[in-house]
Amino acid sequence: MSSNRSYDPYDTFKKFSDRWEKQINDMIHLWTNNSEFVRYAKVNSDAHSRYLELLRRNQEMLATQLNIPTKTDLANVSKLALQTEEKLDLLEEQIWNLSDSFNDTNQEIESVVEISREVVKVTKQLKTELTRTKKEVSETKALKDELEEVKAELAQLSDIKEELTSLKELLQEKNQVNEPKLEPVLVGENEK
Repeated sequence: MSSNRSYDPYDTFKKFSDRWEKQINDMIHLWTNNSEFVRYAKVNSDAHSRYLELLRRNQEMLATQLNIPTKTDLANVSKLALQTEEKLDLLEEQIWNLSDSFNDTNQEIESVVEISREVVKVTKQLKTELTRTKKEVSETKALKDELEEVKAELAQLSDIKEELTSLKELLQEKNQVNEPKLEPVLVGENEK
């Protein structure tokens, strides 16, 4: 039987690239695995870093002259933006807390106002009751005065009554003294 393998042009390319990659990796490993290369790389990286620092200073000086923002300016602005956002969040939280406390205070004020309204109603009722009581007290005083007058008149009348009684008794005594004593006479005795 024949094999059903189709021709793939990329298969040979893949094999070739794998071998090439392995050889390049071995070569790089050989170059980097010695101390001279490490020293040389260190000297070059130090020089490169000095060059980059010089370039950065020149860019900042040029940017300052042209009034163009630099990376550090943008970093500072972003830090300030973050700090501002944090402060705004804190302020917003404080505003919410103040709003909540303001609402609580409003509710307490409303309850105090309601209580004061009730106190005013009770005070008005007490005032009307007080005026009624004052009227009743004045009426009671007037009635008491009238009762005392009636008592005084009754006392005078009782004095007059006693005087009349004593006068009656005197009159009766006088009448008895002035009138002859009559003896009772039996009707039928004289006729016999």
